[in-house]
Amino acid sequence: MIYKSILDFSGRKKMLALLIDPDETGPDRIPDLIGQANDSGVSFVLVGGSLVNKPVDTLVAAIKHHSLAPVLLFPGSPGQLSNNADGLLLLSLISGRNPEFLIGNHVIAAQFIKNSSLEVIPVGYMLVENGSISSVEYMSNTKPLPRDKPGIAVSTALAGEMLGLKLIYMEGGSGARDIIPPGIISEVKKNISIPLIVGGGIKSASDLRKVFDAGADIAVVGNAAERDAGILKEFSRLA
Repeated sequence: MIYKSILDFSGRKKMLALLIDPDETGPDRIPDLIGQANDSGVSFVLVGGSLVNKPVDTLVAAIKHHSLAPVLLFPGSPGQLSNNADGLLLLSLISGRNPEFLIGNHVIAAQFIKNSSLEVIPVGYMLVENGSISSVEYMSNTKPLPRDKPGIAVSTALAGEMLGLKLIYMEGGSGARDIIPPGIISEVKKNISIPLIVGGGIKSASDLRKVFDAGADIAVVGNAAERDAGILKEFSRLA
């Protein structure tokens, strides 16, 4: 099981995940991109985005065909579901107060998910202020957590864990200017007992090192790898 493997590695080994946005990466780029991911020992491939206008089934099938790592859906809406993946990060946007992203979309998708073969991993998704309006903030109509108030982030993550969510995922949104402040990552990690995923704004090995050193169990890289897949090899040395 994918979640069991995350628990087994958590605290012992850092994991690197590649996020692929279907609107940014077409099937023609998959052999090279996933080849680089395989060579780099990427732990997971995530597929999804805030606004996806293209069907995901074909792309997910192409990724699955080439990938040595599990392929997990990271959907911004029910329209991004596919039974071609290995698993699903079932996201609840716990940093916001929009019921559509707390439970509404989940109700719409529930029957599809129940009848699928996907391994479902409930995830508390926390958007952290990054200095600009991200796609997630705009599409979800929610305010991100303030980047200078770690106490709010800690309480939000704790609430998610107490509700039974199995992972906490913190990010600044696609194309974030900077990584989440390491102080927030550290405080959240010290206060929760479930694995922590961090993404957004990781553009260099220095950024990745700060995220890992602060306590992230899994770091997610998207835009940087889409621009230059070769960066995955450099990143993998830190995992």
